[in-house]
Amino acid sequence: MILSVIVPAYNMAPFVNECLLSVLAQKTDFPFEVIVCDDCSKDRTREIIRSLKPRFDNLSVIENEVNVGLVEVMRRMLQAAKGKYIAYMDADDVALPGKLQMQVDYMEQNLGCTICYHESEVFDTLTGSFIKYYSRDFYNSSLVPKIASIEHLVKYTVFLQASSVMVRNYPGIAGSVDHGNKIICDYPWHIMNSGKLKGTIDFIDEVLGRYRIHGASFGAATQGSPERRIKVAEELASACTLADQFGVEKEIVDFGIDHIYFSAALYFLKRTDYANFRLMIDKSVTAGVRFDERHKFAVENRDSPDIVKRELGL
Repeated sequence: MILSVIVPAYNMAPFVNECLLSVLAQKTDFPFEVIVCDDCSKDRTREIIRSLKPRFDNLSVIENEVNVGLVEVMRRMLQAAKGKYIAYMDADDVALPGKLQMQVDYMEQNLGCTICYHESEVFDTLTGSFIKYYSRDFYNSSLVPKIASIEHLVKYTVFLQASSVMVRNYPGIAGSVDHGNKIICDYPWHIMNSGKLKGTIDFIDEVLGRYRIHGASFGAATQGSPERRIKVAEELASACTLADQFGVEKEIVDFGIDHIYFSAALYFLKRTDYANFRLMIDKSVTAGVRFDERHKFAVENRDSPDIVKRELGL
C-alpha cells in the first residue's frame, strides 16, 4: 500500500460526506486506503460514513463504542495504517483534485523530506467565500523557508494546515501521539515525526485543499473562550519542549515558547482583554528571549496596554 489517509470524525454530520468523497474521488496511479474513525458521534456522522462504505472498497471504518478523544483516535488509525505514507484530513475539510498524487510524487522524488504540506484556501462555510490562504498569509510566512526543519517548526509554530500534511510512515509512528496534549494534537505530532525521522518539512506551493471555518470549528471554539485560548498557548509551549529529546538547542526551544506566549498576548490585546494580555506577556519573557521589536516594545510597555495596542496597529 502506498498511501493511507486518516480521517478522525466526531459530530461532523454536516461535512463528513463532502470530506470523504473529496478524498475517495482522487485519481492516482497508486493504491490508497482511507481510514475514518467515528469517535462515538452523537449526530448522524456514523450513519453517513456507513452509507459510503459499500461504494468504496478502499474505505475502512473504525467505530468507537465510547468517546475516547482525538489522541486515542489518532493512535487507532495510525496502528491500522498500511501505507508507505500517511496523509491526515480533518472531517470538515476538503481535498482538491490532484492532492494525493502530487504529494506522493513529491515524497517519492525528495527522499530527504519527512513531511510535505501544501497551500490551503480558508473559506467561510456559510457563504463559500474565500477568506485567505493558510500558509502564504500566515503572519510569519516570510520567516519560514519552503524547505524547513524541526527548528523552524519549534520557532514559528503551526505554519502547516492540518489537512495539508503527508508524512512518511515508520515503525512505532502510533507512539508519536504520546505527547500529553488534549486540544493541540497536530503541532506536537509534527514535532515528534520530524524529530524521529530527522528530515525536512517541505512546502508544495499549490492550492490542494480547502480549510473550512464554521461555528463548531477549532478556531471558532477557541475564539469564544479566553480560558481555552490560554490552554491552547500552554499546550503549544509544552509541544516545543518535545524537541529537546531530538537535540534541538535550548535557545531555539525558549525562542519558540516565548513566541507562543507573545502571540497569545497579541490575541488578547487585540480584543482589549488587558488582564490576559499581561498574563501572557509576562509568560513570554521567562526565558529572557524577545521575538522581535514588537515583542520588546510590548514587554517594556506592558503596563500601558492602550499604548501598545495603538503602536502595534491592533
